[in-house]
Amino acid sequence: MTASLDISLHQHIAIPALRGYLRAVGDELGVGLESATIDQDTPVSAYLALDARLPHFPDRDVALLWNEEHGWAIAKETHSGEDLLVLAYLGGPTITPSPKRVARFVNALYCDDRTVGLPNPPAIRSAGSPEELAAHLLGYRPSPAESNNERVFQP
Repeated sequence: MTASLDISLHQHIAIPALRGYLRAVGDELGVGLESATIDQDTPVSAYLALDARLPHFPDRDVALLWNEEHGWAIAKETHSGEDLLVLAYLGGPTITPSPKRVARFVNALYCDDRTVGLPNPPAIRSAGSPEELAAHLLGYRPSPAESNNERVFQP
């Protein structure tokens, strides 16, 4: 079930924590939650529209995708309304890397650095039950260095 960020009759237990994590990532990228959606189906996933376009796809909108199995990916929109085309997966040891790490990933792709990210989804790293996913998302806490106002992402 796809739901807006503000209303849902039967909300997945991890959604408030995911909303907070998306807010932190969006803040780092200069986009608000109005650019995000969350899908509560299994696997829980999120979409975060980005304002700028990639230099090698100037006619395509770009979005970050997140799900509880693979973490973050960057994708381009199609003209035909088909599914998004994933360009790269962030990968790494956690499905909830710091917002600064997500921003460095996006920034590298905006700089046309094709050495960043993975071409295929990383191994499934699901947090487990809905309660475990919520705890995992709540486990993300910005470090003091992340709390400053200096953003990494500069499209």
